[in-house]
Amino acid sequence: MTYEHILFESKENVAWIRLNRPEKLNALTHELSGEALDALDRCAKDPEIRAVVITGEGRGFCAGQDLNDFQTDATLSVADHLRQNYNRLIQAIVDLPKPVVAGVNGVAAGAGASLTFACDVRIASDAASFTQAFVKIGLVPDSGGNWLLPRIVGYAKALELSITGDRIKADEAFRIGLVNRVIPADDFLAELAAYAQTLAMMPTRAIGATKKLMSDAMQMTLAETLEAEAVQQQQQAGSEDFREGVNAFMEKREPRFTGR
Repeated sequence: MTYEHILFESKENVAWIRLNRPEKLNALTHELSGEALDALDRCAKDPEIRAVVITGEGRGFCAGQDLNDFQTDATLSVADHLRQNYNRLIQAIVDLPKPVVAGVNGVAAGAGASLTFACDVRIASDAASFTQAFVKIGLVPDSGGNWLLPRIVGYAKALELSITGDRIKADEAFRIGLVNRVIPADDFLAELAAYAQTLAMMPTRAIGATKKLMSDAMQMTLAETLEAEAVQQQQQAGSEDFREGVNAFMEKREPRFTGR
């Protein structure tokens, strides 16, 4: 696929997916969603890619849905639009067996905010902001916002943000646990790249398995979780990264993981 609405590159085991409609604050369209989904599929299939960063070009991360999409294709219902686009995109991020970092460089609104919620880690510029803007136009949160946000900040805060549509800045997002780190805008790209590189050098299979285990455990009993951990630990114990980790520990050196 040739990309027109995202920029995609892979270097040093990190894939960068940059939403590239800066004149529209990277508002989402059917085409952009499809390209991002294709890029995520490439990330899943390429063993050399061991971490993924999703960020935005220009001064915004993603302003949410481009409402012009509905005028362009009036035959597509809102529900079908979600099923064909955002639902698949959010699921692909959550299911990717590799760490996904949201590099939130500016405003993340509506479905754009949900896009960050789906990522494993959110690193924000001090110029970033978040808003569940759906209520402002008489809609409910979508793109997984009702499932993802309460699991990040808790039910009460998630509900408040969703029914008020309040816009919160990066420092408040950090205070409530919505973002993991806030970085000065001037240092943002360099520190984001360094953080992603650190994740890319870690045991990728173990990270992917941890993502799935922790997500599944949200809906399992303790007994079910303990059994799932035992099964998964047995699988990880057969990996090259496990052997390398043990050898490095015994030899008192830094491990050199390969993601295998």
